[in-house]
Amino acid sequence: MTDQPAPDAAPADVPAYNRDRLTAWMVENGVAHVTHDHPAVFRVEEGLELKAGLPGAHTKNLFLKDQKGRLWLISARQDTVIDLKRAAGVIGAAKLSFGNETLMWQTLGVRPGSVTALGLINDTDRRVTFVLDQRLWDADIVNFHPLTNTATTALNQSAFRRALELLGREPIVVDFEALG
Repeated sequence: MTDQPAPDAAPADVPAYNRDRLTAWMVENGVAHVTHDHPAVFRVEEGLELKAGLPGAHTKNLFLKDQKGRLWLISARQDTVIDLKRAAGVIGAAKLSFGNETLMWQTLGVRPGSVTALGLINDTDRRVTFVLDQRLWDADIVNFHPLTNTATTALNQSAFRRALELLGREPIVVDFEALG
């Protein structure tokens, strides 16, 4: 008898949720959303023209690790300036640096360029602390990648908060503009 998975079992390095499963989860749980497909976008600057036609607050998302090994996801409006030194003090983190691709994949199930608050659905061990820009918390509509950078999913604030509630996540809300 061996401890190896059955041949038809999914490899351990495949996240539980991909875009299709995330979309199905939102539908099953009554999380209203609209998803727009588009060419791959890897940096905020690349998507400015594309995003101009989509209503709501657009985001930038930083996957971070602190000196104590804790993982953090900061989601902020795309035009927000984030001073990592000041942010670390406000959120109670040790010195922050960017998390590596392996950790990102293991915890959020995304690759660089696709980091998103919706990736928290894959963080079943709750290794990642979620930090949210006050301007996103107050926005009528927020836009995130649906686990891939070839689409943008819009959620009204009620739907966004419902998704966070279903995931059992209460973000640390920070007014990054006030820190600037």
